[in-house]
Amino acid sequence: MNALQRTLGLFQVNAIGLGCMSLSHAYGTTPNKDAASHLLNHALDVGYNLLDTAALYGFGANEELLGSALKGRRHQFVLASKCGLFRNADGVREINGRPDVIKKTCEDSLRRLNTEVIDLYYLHRWDKNVPIEDSVGALSDLVQEGKIRSIGLSEVSVDTLKKAHNVHPVTAVQNEFSLWTRNPHIAMLEACRTMGIALVAFSPVGRGFLTDKPPIPSDFEASDIRGKMPRFQTDNHSHNLQIAERFSDFAKSQGHTRAQLALAWLLHQGEHVIPIPGTTSINHLEENFAATDIALSSEQLQHLDSLISEQIIKGKRYPEPVYAEIDSEEF
Repeated sequence: MNALQRTLGLFQVNAIGLGCMSLSHAYGTTPNKDAASHLLNHALDVGYNLLDTAALYGFGANEELLGSALKGRRHQFVLASKCGLFRNADGVREINGRPDVIKKTCEDSLRRLNTEVIDLYYLHRWDKNVPIEDSVGALSDLVQEGKIRSIGLSEVSVDTLKKAHNVHPVTAVQNEFSLWTRNPHIAMLEACRTMGIALVAFSPVGRGFLTDKPPIPSDFEASDIRGKMPRFQTDNHSHNLQIAERFSDFAKSQGHTRAQLALAWLLHQGEHVIPIPGTTSINHLEENFAATDIALSSEQLQHLDSLISEQIIKGKRYPEPVYAEIDSEEF
């Protein structure tokens, strides 16, 4: 399949990558190992060649899944993982960007991923107790040692990106970006474009909200992180569902699914934007990848902007305590 290509530092990748988190983490019941392995291998068969994981996802289980499921196919995809956010020895979720911890996390990830090198290694969260220059310095050491090939940052601001980039070239910034989360429009989208850095969009279909079956909060399991997110709480969710229905009507009129239209909108935000939707469904996996074939006119883009935006959606994207952990620009 001849898919739309995007530049990711040293690599050329297909314009839509695969976020692997939901196979092990965050959104309630996860598939069993056989089903998850089948999905990952099918993703490569379909044409996905950027796979994104992290030490945090499933507290190591997601990396182990990729390492075992794709053994023998490592050369077929660009592998991205993350450090700086994990479960510590006491079983507690921790943000820690100390150089020694970053290097230890990398060694653990290499073992779990069953690989000698990670192509793109992100600092999952900036530890505000550690200068960004020190954390990126440790990542730079890992590049020099041949354990990682390139460096990324996640949920950071332009100011932090520039400080990091002065220490070592940054290949990608991974921030939340979708029709209902427009924060990169504040500054990061343009900064990445001018600096030649890829903007990798996580949660590109709004944590399932911008799909043909938006999640119902009453169905969330206790482990589902969306249960604490303001946009999914009762009053906000009822308001947002009305917007979702108007979006659905437009998607149907254009002959696309909601997810495809949401992904196509992202691809039209810049040639440096790479969405990484996640899924546990083979059908959705194929549906998402097909979004690279959708060309949107300026009129269609304007209409989408009028249907869904930060000003129209109700509720913040995170619970209040989480904002202390992130650095990205906020409205």
